Amino acid sequence: MKGRTLFKGPLPRSHASDASSSSSSAAVATHRLYQVWRGKNRFLCGGRLIFGPDASSIVLTVALIMTPLALFVAFVSFPLAELIGKPLGPAVPATAMAVGVFDVLVLVLTSGRDPGIIPRNSRPPDPDDVASVDSSASPAAGAGGGGWSLPPTRDVYVNGVVVKVKYCHTCMLYRPPRCSHCSVCNNCVERFDHHCPWVGQCIGKRNYRFFFMFISSTTFLCLYVFGLCWVNLLLMTRRYNCSFARAVADSPVSGILIVYCFVTAWFVGGLTAFHSYLVCTNQTTYENFRYRYERKTNPFNRGVAANLAEIFLSPIPPSRNDFRAKVTLDPAAAAAFYYSLGPLSSESRASFYTRGSLSFDMTKASFDLNYSAKRTSVASSDFGDIYGAHGGDAYQQPRHSIFGANPGRESRKAADADAAAAAEYGAAGRPHGRELEAV
Repeated sequence: MKGRTLFKGPLPRSHASDASSSSSSAAVATHRLYQVWRGKNRFLCGGRLIFGPDASSIVLTVALIMTPLALFVAFVSFPLAELIGKPLGPAVPATAMAVGVFDVLVLVLTSGRDPGIIPRNSRPPDPDDVASVDSSASPAAGAGGGGWSLPPTRDVYVNGVVVKVKYCHTCMLYRPPRCSHCSVCNNCVERFDHHCPWVGQCIGKRNYRFFFMFISSTTFLCLYVFGLCWVNLLLMTRRYNCSFARAVADSPVSGILIVYCFVTAWFVGGLTAFHSYLVCTNQTTYENFRYRYERKTNPFNRGVAANLAEIFLSPIPPSRNDFRAKVTLDPAAAAAFYYSLGPLSSESRASFYTRGSLSFDMTKASFDLNYSAKRTSVASSDFGDIYGAHGGDAYQQPRHSIFGANPGRESRKAADADAAAAAEYGAAGRPHGRELEAV
């Protein structure tokens, strides 16, 4: 099989450890955070721009904005500028083009930046740390002396009001207040508002300001084109002393844009009005639709003036993620990288999230099972089921072999290698049973 090395038996432990360390070194040298990102985001310009998985919808959004704008500028604005005359006439096409450029700019700023992603943990929080922070989180002792069970929620105080925060099993962290997990992007986003399919990105703490500018400028552009198309038709009826139907026939683009902008303005205008209400009351779309503050005080509402200043005048916090930083893969991911026998592409990075990988740390060999949002460490005794019976005396021969015509001889070589590795590490025998411990 070209490009792939097939071993004729289980890897000796010392060689496996060397292979793992070499593969981890290669991963550190060649991979950046955005290349092994576990979310569903798409990256451009070497991780400098981050989009959602539905980023292709931006093309449709730009087309819906720029196509009618181009028609207005080409067929309506310049004839209307002549009808109006100086000094206001030349401002008609200039204003339309300026607002259109600004609209596309804030669209890119909304869609191509980190919305406020909370970095996920590599393992669940220590229950002892949870207990030290939250006294209400007490250990749930099982009938058989079981371990901890992390509480699903915790109480935090925001401006003197108790707010419950939930534990995210995917990101393995307690979400900060107003944070929620986006099922589309598979990330916890700070001050999560919603996932907007028109911009192909989550709307959160770091891009909500630009999102509001985008919908408000789009609303202004719709009303601007809608109003000036009416002005153009009315001035044509007066200048040329014709009926309104004749003016529409002479300038059909004006009639088409009136209908288009009328329909569009209801959508983007209603969205702008709704988010203006949310800004003045310091709510998010997610909170409003969940009726979180219907019958209780909103701890984040500080008055209209302070709320407006928080959204539009406060500094935007820096991103918590350096997507271009070189990262060290954990042992499980490094093992998955080694067995893939090739560099990870952006399409294959999801494999780190789903596959079970063997750690080559011989002091505590373990499987990292990322499904069901749990990590389970399997003690070295569990490898008796894999490598053979006690001490490797009765090595189980595989039913079929792809490594040669004499599978029995290869199995005996593998058993000898396993026994030598066990003797080297002082593991004379393997205990019975399976010992599971939560990490």
